[in-house]
Amino acid sequence: MKKSIITSLSGLKWKVIIVTTLLSPLGVFAAGPPKPSELHNPLAMVLLIIIIALLLVIALLANIIIGAAKINILRVVEDKSKTATKIATMLLLCFISSYTFAADAPAAAATADTTIAGLSNTSFYVLLSVIFLEIIILLALLYNLRLLLSKEKAALQSAEPAEQPLAKKGSFIQWWNKINGFRSAKEEAAIDLGHDYDGIRELDNRLPGWWLYGFYACIIFAGIYLYRYHVAHSAPLSHEELQISLDKAEAEKQANLKKAGNNIDENTVKLLKDPADIAAGKAIFSTICAACHRPDGGGIVGPNLTDDYWLHGGSVKDIFKTIKYGWPDKGMQSWKDNYSPKQMAQLASYIKSIRGTNPPNPKEPQGTLYTESADDK
Repeated sequence: MKKSIITSLSGLKWKVIIVTTLLSPLGVFAAGPPKPSELHNPLAMVLLIIIIALLLVIALLANIIIGAAKINILRVVEDKSKTATKIATMLLLCFISSYTFAADAPAAAATADTTIAGLSNTSFYVLLSVIFLEIIILLALLYNLRLLLSKEKAALQSAEPAEQPLAKKGSFIQWWNKINGFRSAKEEAAIDLGHDYDGIRELDNRLPGWWLYGFYACIIFAGIYLYRYHVAHSAPLSHEELQISLDKAEAEKQANLKKAGNNIDENTVKLLKDPADIAAGKAIFSTICAACHRPDGGGIVGPNLTDDYWLHGGSVKDIFKTIKYGWPDKGMQSWKDNYSPKQMAQLASYIKSIRGTNPPNPKEPQGTLYTESADDK
């Protein structure tokens, strides 16, 4: 088969050489003495470059067609040899004719002053005709290539009836087989390692791409994790995350307690006995109450706060209300805009804590006797 192909192609080659040899003198001697050529014209150069490029594409495509023909190459060469000879002859004639007209262009220009971008009409249309002819040949070759490929595809499908059921499977099955790189049974011979264990053959089957790339991604992730958590320490470990969560919960707890403390009013206030609260209340008393009630609570302008007599009630709720709203008609201002409910509860609890301390030179009792209630204990 190969020898027949070479013989056919060699015959074609010799035919082209003979035609070129016979027609070459026409282009060289027919013009007479050497004349200025139009090949230096920019438009002619561009058209010639296009012609040469199309010739290269045609040659490459013809080579591809010969390679794709394979089994039918003998029939293709026999059927197409005459056509190929005619095509090559026409190309050579057109190319030589373009050269001849390009050499005669000055004479034509002398007789007729009709040019296209400095190129005579004859030369321009000859070059354009060559390009048009090459495009037709290129389309014909593409059509033949398509026919050959369709025949090869049909031959393969008819030679492999076992593969037909696979094509009828759903798109998901085809996609699954593709991503896993599954091979058919007849392809296993190429990857058989020759090891047989109780009827189980060992194959050199490559792992699926998704598994390999997933494994590589895990290795990269492990390296980044090791560096970040154990080398650079730029992120907390699990026990550190636990401690951070506990600290955050404690801060939220304190904020909620503080918020709850500020919700105290004269109806919900309770007597505080924590030394910290009593100390905070004493500090407030020394700042705003000592001027009228003395630092020890014995009373000056204001009443004595250490005895059991009270002008406006002696319970912790009554004292809180007095501090919060004041008694402007008696000279005592309201402190609700200056202190939080928590601070006013601390102040009221401190005042209750100094009951019965008997400071020296206390002011005489004022108001009515108050008896301790359950809320004050």
